Amino acid sequence: MLAIIAPLKALKSEYVFEGQKRHKPLSNMSMLMLLRRMNVEGVTVHGFRSTFRDWASEVAKVPREVAEKSLAHTVGSDVERAYARSDLLDRRRSLMNDWSKFVASGSGVKS
Repeated sequence: MLAIIAPLKALKSEYVFEGQKRHKPLSNMSMLMLLRRMNVEGVTVHGFRSTFRDWASEVAKVPREVAEKSLAHTVGSDVERAYARSDLLDRRRSLMNDWSKFVASGSGVKS
């Protein structure tokens, strides 16, 4: 993973997978087209995100803010966001590590 990410630092982008426009995320349609080319049926991009969100809450039991930040969602009111300056990176890193283990295990049980 680091071999993929390291060269991207020069691009100074917030995204690992940029869309066709610089500094913009890969579109939902791009991911959907990838699934179609892979002949994957009955699956949606939103479903992947929703599955992660449910798992984060129900299995990993992480706070809402950590799960939402992991999905790049805006959390809280303007006032809350003004005071919540952390990116929660260490907690998100741990969550992503747990998610990776969970998905790779194929067992449906938290590792």
